[in-house]
Amino acid sequence: DANSFVGNAKYTMTRITLDLLRKRAEHNNGEISSLEEVSLHQQEIERIELLDVCCKELKILYLQNNSISKIENVGRLKELIYLNLALNNITVIENLEGCENLQKLDLTVNFVGDLRCVAVLARNRDLTELYLTGNPCSQYPGYRSYVLHVIPQLQKLDGVAVTRSERLRAEQEFDGIRADIEERSQAYVTERARARAEDLDLGDESLAPDVDVDEEEKRYWEEHSDYTPEARERAQRRLAAIKQRKEQIANPVKPKPPRVLERDGRPLNINEGDWAFVLEGQGVMDPDLILDLACYRYLDTSQITLDVHPTHVRVVIKGKTFQLVLPDEVKPDSERCRAERSQTTGHLRVTMPKANARPITTKAARTAPAPAVAAVDKAKENFLEVPSEAPKPLDLGNIVGSARAAPAPRSREARPNDAGFVDNDDVPPLE
Repeated sequence: DANSFVGNAKYTMTRITLDLLRKRAEHNNGEISSLEEVSLHQQEIERIELLDVCCKELKILYLQNNSISKIENVGRLKELIYLNLALNNITVIENLEGCENLQKLDLTVNFVGDLRCVAVLARNRDLTELYLTGNPCSQYPGYRSYVLHVIPQLQKLDGVAVTRSERLRAEQEFDGIRADIEERSQAYVTERARARAEDLDLGDESLAPDVDVDEEEKRYWEEHSDYTPEARERAQRRLAAIKQRKEQIANPVKPKPPRVLERDGRPLNINEGDWAFVLEGQGVMDPDLILDLACYRYLDTSQITLDVHPTHVRVVIKGKTFQLVLPDEVKPDSERCRAERSQTTGHLRVTMPKANARPITTKAARTAPAPAVAAVDKAKENFLEVPSEAPKPLDLGNIVGSARAAPAPRSREARPNDAGFVDNDDVPPLE
């Protein structure tokens, strides 16, 4: 579920950074110092910064449709010709005296209500175009004549070219409208101060995880809001939170997997789920290591991932990792390596044969008959033949055979004595 990784979507201000400027300077090969034009519109920027330090060669600056409430940090942009600040929250025209080459200033749909502040633009001798459409001051009677008189170098106001007759009429009407303009401007300043005092806290525009984003966005566009800087800023924060929530749902941020190895490659012991476990078979004579892991009893086995390595075993249960370094090296590819779950407790038992286990020597093994010797070629080996029939039992009664005639003694012929034979009577004769 994508929402499982989505928290409160909260508005975060976008700042003008070097990375943002480099991204917007692709047409200039990412070079900032020589940048002459940059577009930073619709970036949810609340403050102008860094531009007067890093982009002193700027000639065209687009900052429309943001949340900027003050003109600042542009006084060092001596080469600036065109500044677009439409659709922001600006209430006062200020800090533009240093922009010596400024020719066009767009402040459409802002909150400039004190028309007296336009007098500072008289110092910008090259300023020929000014846009104040949609500001409260543009509704004052005599607004156009007042501006043309205060900024005599203007050639175009709110997109309408200034004629010579209009400039003369402005000179004539100025004294009559001045007092009324100043009075309305002061009333607006007082009202704004009171409104800010009552609405200091813009509120928390974050969205809870269970909010329906589509319904919230529909409600946002249907609701009526006041035409004030605070109301617009609150609406911008709310819309930004809706946008961030949609991005979170479309691209959920999954938790970072745990680190399972040291820098030198040695495995670590990990137990993210705090599961109880027992490692059996650690004796010298034990042939196997057996891991008994107390995982959830009713957990579906498909939610378990097991990986046995020669030096460690890793179990991942519903995204949580259990890893144990083994005291002895095991053989993961052995036929005796297996995993099973208890049907009563749900425990996972992993049997891992040791790689250097001692051979089993039991009494049965010592008394076991030797394996049969395969028959060999009789022509090559001179072994006694064993009769194929089983031997008859020994009959003790037949040890002495039946009476039979004894063989006749062999007759010996007398051999004549030698010539020198002397018969001795003391020696008995041989028979």
